[in-house]
Amino acid sequence: MRCISCEGRYNGDDAGTCKQCHEDHKAKLAFLTTTHPSSFSDIFLFASDDKEAARPVPAHKAVLVSRSPVLRAMLENEMEESRSGTIKIGEVSYGALYTFVNYLYTAEVCLDKQLACDLLVMAEIYQVQHLKNYCQKYLVSNLNLDNSLLTYTFAHQHNAKPVIHAALTLIIDNMDKLTAREEYAELKEKDPQLVFEIYEAYLSKQVNKAVAEKGFAVADELAVTLFFKDK
Repeated sequence: MRCISCEGRYNGDDAGTCKQCHEDHKAKLAFLTTTHPSSFSDIFLFASDDKEAARPVPAHKAVLVSRSPVLRAMLENEMEESRSGTIKIGEVSYGALYTFVNYLYTAEVCLDKQLACDLLVMAEIYQVQHLKNYCQKYLVSNLNLDNSLLTYTFAHQHNAKPVIHAALTLIIDNMDKLTAREEYAELKEKDPQLVFEIYEAYLSKQVNKAVAEKGFAVADELAVTLFFKDK
C-alpha cells in the first residue's frame, strides 16, 4: 500500500498513511486543536444524527467563511444560521462533523473507509475541495476487488471522478470474477445504468485490445459478437 502523505510504500492497516506519517499527523492535530479554546467560539455546529443529547461543535465564523464558500454564504447573508449562531448539519454523525471542523482548522485527518466517505460527502456539499481531494486519494489507495463495486457506486453518487476512473479500471480488469458475485447482481437490479456503463467500458477495452493485436477487421467482428452476446 502507498502512503497518501509521503507516497512511500508501507505494510500496515487501513489508516491510509505509513506509521511515521500517521504519528506526525496525530501530534500536529493534537497541538493545533488545543490552540483554539472553545470559550472564544462564536458559532456552534450540530449534527442531526447525534443520538445523544445535542452536542455542539464550537468554531469561529472567521475560519468557516475562509474555508467554505457555502458556509460563507450562510454567515455573511443574514441567513438564520448567522442570526442564531448555530448551524445544523443534516445526515452526519457527531464524530464526522467534529472531524470536518477540525480539518477546517488543521488540514489534517486520519481516515478510515467510512470516515473518508462521510467527509467526502461533506466536502462536496460545503465545497471544501482540498478535503474532497484528500478523501478521493484515500479511497483510490484503498481500492480492492472486494470493495470495487461499492466504491464505484458511491463515487458516481458524489461525482468523485478520480475514484470512478480507478474503480472502473479495476472492475473491467476483473469482470470474470466480479460478475459472479452477489453484489454485482444487486447492482444490476438497483442501478442498471451503472452496469451498462461498466459493460460499455469493458467492450471498449476488448475492442482496443483486438485492434492492437489483430487489426481492425477482427476488432469489428469481436464488437458485433460481444454486442449480441449481451442482448
